[in-house]
Amino acid sequence: MSDQTFDKKKPLRRKVPALGRGLAALLGDDDYPGGGLATEPGPGERVVELPIERLEPNPYQPRRIFDGDALKALAESIAEHGVLQPLVVRPVDQGYQLIAGERRLRASQLAGRLSVPVVVRRATDQQALLLALLENLQREDLNPLEEAHAYRRLAGDFQLNQEEIARGVGRDRSTVANSLRLLKLPVEMQKDLAAGLLTAGHARALLSLGNEAAMRAARDEIVTKGLSVRAAEALVKKMSMEPAPPKAPTQEEVQLTSLAEDLRYRLGAPVEIKRKGKKGVITIRFSSNKELERLLELFNS
Repeated sequence: MSDQTFDKKKPLRRKVPALGRGLAALLGDDDYPGGGLATEPGPGERVVELPIERLEPNPYQPRRIFDGDALKALAESIAEHGVLQPLVVRPVDQGYQLIAGERRLRASQLAGRLSVPVVVRRATDQQALLLALLENLQREDLNPLEEAHAYRRLAGDFQLNQEEIARGVGRDRSTVANSLRLLKLPVEMQKDLAAGLLTAGHARALLSLGNEAAMRAARDEIVTKGLSVRAAEALVKKMSMEPAPPKAPTQEEVQLTSLAEDLRYRLGAPVEIKRKGKKGVITIRFSSNKELERLLELFNS
């Protein structure tokens, strides 16, 4: 949904009822005066005009990437039509801190506006993050990685479990769990996800490989060939069925192998050395009684 256009005949709260109900369920109806949309004024609230210079940025903003071209287009719309949907702020110290509407604020500044319409709402830190996350989820503005980071912050900063987070944003717990799994991707693949080179579906397919080397190989093929999620899943399934390449021996294994070869040369018999911690076992093999007697004579000489 655009920041600047909406259907007046069909209230926005009807389009996203699950999200609004979810937030109210987590925070409690008394703590969440807004309706189905995070930026709608609730009972006792009203829209007021505030100078932009009195607004502080939102430290809980889940969005990390703002598209310059989209901001420019929004600024042009605001210059012509004004800000059609108010921002949400909360009172702090001598001013106000932004909760929701950072794109509209940035675009308003680009348009040369000195003030913006806002809804002033009292909110705790947890509520500020939840409301900012809610607005972005409603607008589908977050990329998969931003959404995952927001969920992790809810879990880490506010000690919410996955069930509570899911209830708060009106999603299934499995959706939240799958989103958080994206943070297990190697850093370079997280960047691909944020840049749109990979989708969440691609990422989940890659995570099923487990092995980072295999994940990188699959990622390269997905990006180079522009594979769909279904094709990526087929690729991952094929790679999973292939035998894993042998592991490179450790330095200790190389040393033990060399020592076993030296003993084999001296004794004239196969030798195997196994070590576990500071202990170990040396196995000398023989194929006949005559060879055993030879070895015993060698040890006794």
